[in-house]
Amino acid sequence: MKKMYLYSRYERLWHWFQMGFIFILMVTGLEVNGLYTLFGYEKAATLHTGVGVTWLISFFVFVFWLFTTGEWKQYIPTTRKMAEVIRYYAIGIFKGEPHPVPKQMDAKHNPLQRLSYLILAAALLPLMMITGFLYWKYNSWEAWGLSFLTLQGIAFVHLALAFAVMMFVIVHVYMTTTGHTISSHIKAMITGFEEVEDDFHSEFEKRARQWKEK
Repeated sequence: MKKMYLYSRYERLWHWFQMGFIFILMVTGLEVNGLYTLFGYEKAATLHTGVGVTWLISFFVFVFWLFTTGEWKQYIPTTRKMAEVIRYYAIGIFKGEPHPVPKQMDAKHNPLQRLSYLILAAALLPLMMITGFLYWKYNSWEAWGLSFLTLQGIAFVHLALAFAVMMFVIVHVYMTTTGHTISSHIKAMITGFEEVEDDFHSEFEKRARQWKEK
C-alpha cells in the first residue's frame, strides 16, 4: 500500500472532538426530552448547555480555520462525476470497481461528499446551534425583539435538526466502512494518511487530474 497524507492534525482533532460533542449532546438531549434517565434532568440539561456552547465557540474557530487556510474550497459543490459516484456507491462498490473520484490533497471529497458536508456545515449545524442558543436564552427574547417566537416552535425545530444530524452520523459511520478495508477510512482520520493500493496509485492520480481538469 502507498500512503498519501490528506488530513492535517487540526482536521483530525476537530473531527473527533465534533463527534464527541454530537454524542454527548444526543445522549443528554434525549434525556432532557424524557426518553430515559441517566444523569438526571438538571445535570443532563446543564451538561447539554455547556457542551453546546463549547461546540458553538469551536465551530467559529473551525470556520475561521477554513477561510484562513483556503480549505473552504474543498466544500465547493460540483456536479462533475456526481452520477458516477452515486452509481459507484449503489452498484460499483459491490463489484470491486475503483472509486471514480480518487482523493487528493486538494480534492479530498468527492462530489457527493462535498454536497453533504456543505449542507451539514452551512445549514444543519448552524441552524441547530442557533435554535439551541435561542432556547437557552428564552428569557431574553423580549429584549431582543423576538417575542413573536414560541418556545414550542424553537424546541421542535431544534429536535428535528438534531434527528437530521443523527441520521447523517449513521450514514457517515457506514461510509467509513467502504474503504479497501473496513477500518481504513477510520485509520486515515487517526493518522492523517490515506492508504491506496500501490499498483493502482498512478492510475488514481491520473483519474484525479482528469477530474480536476474537466
